[in-house]
Amino acid sequence: MHQASPGYLLPVGTVIRPHGSVGLLRIWPYARSEASFMDVEVVHIRPASGKIYEHKLISLKPHKNIFLMNLEGIGTKDQAEKYRGAEILVSKEALSCKKDEYFWHELLGFDVYIDTEEYLGCITQVISTGGNDIYVVKQGTKEILIPATYEVVKKIDLEKKKMIITPMEGLLDLNEV
Repeated sequence: MHQASPGYLLPVGTVIRPHGSVGLLRIWPYARSEASFMDVEVVHIRPASGKIYEHKLISLKPHKNIFLMNLEGIGTKDQAEKYRGAEILVSKEALSCKKDEYFWHELLGFDVYIDTEEYLGCITQVISTGGNDIYVVKQGTKEILIPATYEVVKKIDLEKKKMIITPMEGLLDLNEV
């Protein structure tokens, strides 16, 4: 276990708690499938202390709606307990995603427009829910919550940092407070 540099790391999940007695970690992944971790050999863990520790990934297995992660150097429940609530980070280069999938960090700062060219605001946050993510779009003090679904999000242009949506009936009215 060594300390690592945070400059090139992206958050991919959170340690919920230990699992069993052999040091497995129950993690809540931000990605929906283990395919996102296919090329990951090393993970970095940032507990509450803020230090970042590097561990070799031995295995990652789906378990209900979470994943069980086995890391080199964590072999007991007590060792795993030290990482409860910690953030899991991996290098940008180790991540991959499918066509029409995007990482949260890629979408932050995007300008969001309705398909009629009306500007809604800028994506400031992505919230993970059980079913689909929610984009928090802000313009001034106004905040709009946009579901990240194919029915709503029509186009994402990474080069222009622009998203086009077609709001469902009542979506923008519901967000008015």
